[in-house]
Amino acid sequence: MKLRQPTDFLILEALEEKGRNVATNLQSHTGKSRKNINTRLPVLEDYGLVRKIGPAERSGLYEVTPDGKAALIYQEQYDEVDDFGALLEGPTPEHEQSTATAEPAFVRGEDNDPEPDDE
Repeated sequence: MKLRQPTDFLILEALEEKGRNVATNLQSHTGKSRKNINTRLPVLEDYGLVRKIGPAERSGLYEVTPDGKAALIYQEQYDEVDDFGALLEGPTPEHEQSTATAEPAFVRGEDNDPEPDDE
């Protein structure tokens, strides 16, 4: 995933703050040219960060997706990671499993002590 900074993040921010929108409005919200916005929106859609919505196929109306919102959350880490897309997807099952086994049993809800006998 190769994002253009700051343009792509400005588009995502505008869509999150203002809601679904078209390139003309995004131009005024971001300060970027309409041509630039129209070029970047399909790329962001391919990455799954925005979604083109109706009512008509050619309406040009876009909204931010959950992955797009995650990209905004992790924006500061964009230059620090090798695979920003993987960061947005979250931990892999292997990572979750290794994290779970590294946690103390009480955190995982396991009880190591047997139940006391009622005498």
